[in-house]
Amino acid sequence: VIGHPKYQESKRIAIFLSMPDEIQTEEIIKDIFKQGKECFIPRYKPGSNHMDMLKLASVEDISSLPLTSWNIHQPSDDDSVREEALSGGGLDLIFMPGLGFDKKGNRLGRGKGYYDTYLERCVKHPSGKPYTIALAFREQICESVPVAENDVPIDEVLYEDC
Repeated sequence: VIGHPKYQESKRIAIFLSMPDEIQTEEIIKDIFKQGKECFIPRYKPGSNHMDMLKLASVEDISSLPLTSWNIHQPSDDDSVREEALSGGGLDLIFMPGLGFDKKGNRLGRGKGYYDTYLERCVKHPSGKPYTIALAFREQICESVPVAENDVPIDEVLYEDC
């Protein structure tokens, strides 16, 4: 991942904080800060499909964030101090989670549409839609995954031996 040309050229990167059944992102997050890039993480709004990408100050900043019902850290609802990526310079790259992927860039998420809705907002930002890379296990690559008309295809799926 850290040798990927899109990662190398990106300055503003959004990445998910891993759940136990997902590719672990901690080392990537450490590298984002080591390289002097800006790191943004999701804040999901419960009961909706709204998500924002909020700026992290450091790797250590993660442990200060409250835990969600999914047992992952995320900025609190009343956190108004952090920059939201789309209120600033937008994003260059988004690393995306998922349950299943196909080689055409279709992604099966957890069913709420958070990332699809967020990508639609990105398209309207002056900096445009960021490049999207899904991080997957080889076992998550399928012949095809079901898609709806509001599903936004991802640019690239990275997995072991791809």
